[in-house]
This record gives sequence, C-alpha cells and structure tokens, in this order.
Amino acid sequence: MIGLISATAAGGAARDRLAAAWPSRTRVYEGPVRGAVERAFAECEQVVCFLAAGAVVRLCAPLLQGKDVDPGVVCVDEGGRFAVALLGGHEGGANALAHEVGGVLGAVPVVTTATDSVDVPGLDMVGLPVEGDVAGVTRAVLDGEAVALCDELGYPLPALPPNVTPLDRGPEVEAVPTRSAVRNACPQPGRPVIRVTDRLLEIGEGEVVLRPSTLVVGVGASKGAPVEEVLGLVQDTLRDAGLSVASVASLATVDAKADEPGIVEAAARLGVPVVTYAADELASVDVPNPSDAPLAAVGTPSVAEAAALRGGGELLVPKRKSAPEGRAPMATCAVVRRTPRGRLAVVGLGPGARDLLTPRAREELRRASVLVGLDQYVDQIRDLLRPGTVIIESGLGAEEERARTAVAEAQKGQAVALIGSGDAGVYAMASPALAEASDDIDVIGVPGVTAALAAAAILGAPLGHDHVSISLSDLHTPWEVIERRVRAAAEADIIVTFYNPRSRGRDWQLPKALSILAEHREPTTPVGVVRNASRPDESARLSTIGELDPGVVDMMTVVTVGNTATREIAGRMVTPRGYRWQHADQSADPSEVSK
Repeated sequence: MIGLISATAAGGAARDRLAAAWPSRTRVYEGPVRGAVERAFAECEQVVCFLAAGAVVRLCAPLLQGKDVDPGVVCVDEGGRFAVALLGGHEGGANALAHEVGGVLGAVPVVTTATDSVDVPGLDMVGLPVEGDVAGVTRAVLDGEAVALCDELGYPLPALPPNVTPLDRGPEVEAVPTRSAVRNACPQPGRPVIRVTDRLLEIGEGEVVLRPSTLVVGVGASKGAPVEEVLGLVQDTLRDAGLSVASVASLATVDAKADEPGIVEAAARLGVPVVTYAADELASVDVPNPSDAPLAAVGTPSVAEAAALRGGGELLVPKRKSAPEGRAPMATCAVVRRTPRGRLAVVGLGPGARDLLTPRAREELRRASVLVGLDQYVDQIRDLLRPGTVIIESGLGAEEERARTAVAEAQKGQAVALIGSGDAGVYAMASPALAEASDDIDVIGVPGVTAALAAAAILGAPLGHDHVSISLSDLHTPWEVIERRVRAAAEADIIVTFYNPRSRGRDWQLPKALSILAEHREPTTPVGVVRNASRPDESARLSTIGELDPGVVDMMTVVTVGNTATREIAGRMVTPRGYRWQHADQSADPSEVSK
C-alpha cells in the first residue's frame, strides 16, 4: 500500500489525482501531518508526501530504522513539477515509484542513487537476493575499479560495466562440497568480487554473493505434520548440504498434499510457492529411493524425490526424513538443482516513435547483456542500453544470421534481447529465432505496436471489422500463394493491410493485388496509404481502389484497403463495426436511436 500525505490545497489536489489513478494501491492519510507520516510509515510499504523536501526529511528522520525495513519515500513539490525519490530508492522501491508518480502527474522523476545516476544496475536491484559487502563492492564498480565476477552457475545477468570481468571458475567442485571447495571454485582474485552461487560460503570483505533461485525442494508429509517439523527439515537439510535457503525457488509435492497446512505454511515462511504434480506424473519419475508407503497413501512410490526431479535437474540431496524426538517422522524432503538457463527476449520496438515503445520493451532492453538486431533498429534504441551491453548488429538480408546468433548467445547462458520493428512476431524476428531455438533456453516474447495498427490510428478507424495482413514480398513466399490469399480476402470482403507493398525491383505486385480486390469491391472503396508511420517524416493520404497511384508507395509504406462497408467520413477512413444501433435510420435523432 502507498500512503499519500499532503498539507495544502495544492498538494491535496495532486494527491487526489494520484489516489484517483491508483484507487487500489493508495491510502490517503488525513489530519496533522506529523501523525499522518507516522501512521503511514508504520502501515505502508511506500509513502508519497506532497510537501517540501526539507519538511519530509525532518518528519521521517525520527522514524528511520534501517534501509531493509523503512518504506520507500517519494517527495512531490506542491506544484507537481518534481517527484523526488527521497528514501529507500532500491530496497523501498522509491526510485521506480518516482517514475510512476511522474508518469501520472506529469512530474519530472528525480533519482539520485549512485548506480541509477550512471545507469549501472545496483547489485541489490539485479532481481536476486544479495549478501555481503554490497555498499563496498558497488562503490568499486562505480569508481571503475577492477571487479571480478565469479558466476558459478551461469546465471543470465544483465549488462555490467566493462570494469567487471568474469573469472575462470577453476576446476569443477562436487555437487555438495565443503565450503573451502566452494571458495576454490573461483580462486581468490585479490580484488572486489561478485559471486553468483546457491552454495553457502564465508563471505569476505569486498565480496558480494548473489543468490539465484536454483533449488527445488521436494517435500512429503503425513497428514497433520507440524509446520515446524517440515520447515526445520528443509532448513537443516539445506544447511547440512552447504546450500543457501535464499536460493530455494519452490517447494514441490504431490497434488494430494496441495493444501497440507505444514507444507503450505513452510512455503509461506520461506517466501516461495508450492508446486504440485499429479500422482501418476510423479510415479513416472525414476528415483533412487522409492517406497511402498507413499504408493499406498497417495498413489506414487516417491513424493519428495519425484516432485523435486519432475522438472528436471540434478539431485543434490536424496530423500531425507525428519527426526522428531519420541515419535515417528512425519516429513521427508529432497533437493534438486536446476541450472539457470540462458534467456532470449524477442522484443518488438513498435513502429519507430519512442513514445510507442512499451515499458516492458524498455525493461527487457535494460535487462539484456547482449543485444542482437538490424543496425538501423539498434540505432533507434542504443541510448536505452546499459553500459557494458554487447551489441551484435548486421544489415538487411541477415535475418537468419541474427536469429541463429541470438539463440547461440542465449545457449551460452547470456541474457539476450533480439529486436525487431513493430511486433517482433509479425513479419519479424520471432519466427526465425523460435524455429532455431530448442527447449534449453527460456524465451520471452515482448509485443509491440505493429505498423498496421500505427497506420490505422493515423487513418482513422479502417480496421473496425475483420481484417488481415498480407505481405506482397515474394522473397520468401511464392507469388502464387500470395495471390491466392489476396483473392480469398477479396471474396470474403475482409479489410486488407498490405506490408512490403512495392520496391524498386518489385513494382507490379501491388497493382495486381488491387485489381483482384477491385473484382469484388467498388472503385470508390477507400484505400489508406501511410509512410513511415509515427516517425518524424510520417505522411498519410486517402485514395480509392480506382484512383490510387502505386508510384507513391514504397517499402516504408503500409497500404490499407477497406471492405465494402468502409467509408471516408470527415477526411477519415472508417469501417463500421456493425453494431445494431448503427443500422437504425441515420436521419433519426441520435438520442432516439440510442434508446
């Protein structure tokens, strides 16, 4: 919950705008300001104060307990011009909140956190639990000191600055090693070091440990097993195996135990989900320690080991039973490591305008350590990339090469962003990339605004009814197939958006396609022509099937041909949706038609 506090009418107006925008996320605190701040500090995860920064500092100072528990505080001036992340920029989420508040109020977000100021990901903002000398190592990164990276597990980290260099991991260590063996997995570099591991180790000065969620703990429990017994078994097993509880991704069990209170509460205390599987799924998993007891009770010879192994991985700790005093054990567990997989985000950049690039696309560009794309598209977003991002760019005609390169980089364990214009799944890079990718990497699709949609918004509402997109390029599709599709759309009276309509060496396909459509539509059927939609040199014109000059069309153009219901209304291209009230007498009074 976000607490909102103001002291004046001007501040109250801005406060109320924010409350109206986020009704389920915010709570307005009335009354004397000091008391309101104290209550919000105790009750909310974040606080937005519409007060002078100095006043907020004095009010918050007596309430501070620690950066890991204090709420994030954003200060907005009464004029609503600036949203300042004042307290808890990372841990409290104030930096992100300042940007959100700025988006709603039209205020400029002000973030002074060192890592954000120089566009470097904070070690506490990588998305992983972090331990050790966070401040010291972060300072070394910012100061340009040589910092070593020991990524024992191959986790796909975001881009880090060039002064952070990977270390040779040294000889492989056993699955459940001693702590000294863990340290030897990455030799002491004699400089600040960032370690990525799920193993317990003694953290020295100038060291930070990032904990990826790589461990799945399979759990079995008798009915009524106490939460203390289940949780204690999990914690003791991990500790004895030299593994960090911070790297637990989930507790896994059989469907029949999905609501077992001891398991559910243990997961809640660990802050992880409970994942369940059907008994027949678990029965098909090969395990080292099957048993007749769970087979009779829930229909599978193994719960703990089978549930942990069901999603794949390496069995680090075989089935282990709890050991309560004076009675039989009621819980079992087993631990599996699932090695982190490379990450491929296929990102649609939209039609070109920066404000049509989605927030999710921005996040993925900044999450990537490797960017792959067409050179001209890379130029559009180069300024959004973090320092240290490896850029692999190529020209037109190298689509297959880019797809293979992106997949290969992800298979190396990298966080890769493969970019395309519009939506990456529409005549773009998602298709060739996914055709190359196997199931050994994670793939994330990030939708974008397509050229067809951008053009339609400029023209009016031409896609108000059923519509189809057809590429007229016969580079990858025989013309016979394209023509058959155009003819089917013509016969079905479907609105058509033509991509790749005409180039210098391919100038007859558009006239041919229009002639096919003209066999089923009047010469006066509207046609919209938009070039470079959403870009600075955008242009648009309305014509008709009978009058369109194909010479004004090129590869940067999208051509939209209406159906038999499409009309030009007030200079806009409109296709009625076909609502019943639109069939009423158009000469009637609108208030009567709507009744």
